[in-house]
Amino acid sequence: MKVLFVLTSHDELGDTGEKTGFWVEEFASPYYTLLDKGADITVATPKGGKAPIDPNSDTEDNQTEATKRFHKDEAAQKVINNTKKLSEVKAEGFDAVFYPGGHGPLWDLANDKTSIELIETFNRQEKPIAFVCHAPAALKEVKGTDGEPLVKGKKVTGFTNSEEKAVELTDVVPFLVEDMLKKNGGIYSKGDDWAEYVLVDGNLITGQNPASSELVAEKLYAKLK
Repeated sequence: MKVLFVLTSHDELGDTGEKTGFWVEEFASPYYTLLDKGADITVATPKGGKAPIDPNSDTEDNQTEATKRFHKDEAAQKVINNTKKLSEVKAEGFDAVFYPGGHGPLWDLANDKTSIELIETFNRQEKPIAFVCHAPAALKEVKGTDGEPLVKGKKVTGFTNSEEKAVELTDVVPFLVEDMLKKNGGIYSKGDDWAEYVLVDGNLITGQNPASSELVAEKLYAKLK
């Protein structure tokens, strides 16, 4: 069971002067969920090397069992500090791909040609493709085998407009995940803000927010069993 995790390389939060990156819980929770079930995990980013952690995800009130484990886990830290370059990985070598969120993907993965081609290849090979929170941003330019947007006519979720408003970044982000998924023809739905909410449509798995990350990984594992 080989799973590719794709993280953002982007660490600038628009013009705010603040930092962003990937959300620790959205990496750690699925990482350990799959690792503990015997998955062989490779982590890649557009630029390779150290993946930037969103400092907001590292605050005391955002800690979970998985994030605490991650911060004590030297092997996992090493993985994050030495990610493979996205252009050096091929879908053929993996059974599934998982995209954790954080605001970073809105800037890089949404438009990254290598990432777009990778998702399209995984989809063509009918392998599970999973995204949580802001990571569905990576689907923005992805086409299905019919040449239409991949999410068109599919049940999808992702970080809600109201959740973005709550973190006061509506005017900072380049686009809103909820709006983009709807614009691309996705059948978008959501649960309560900050509540666990995951949808599966064929090989596409999407989760709404950080709280949904473990369930996305469990749904992914169910597909691989």
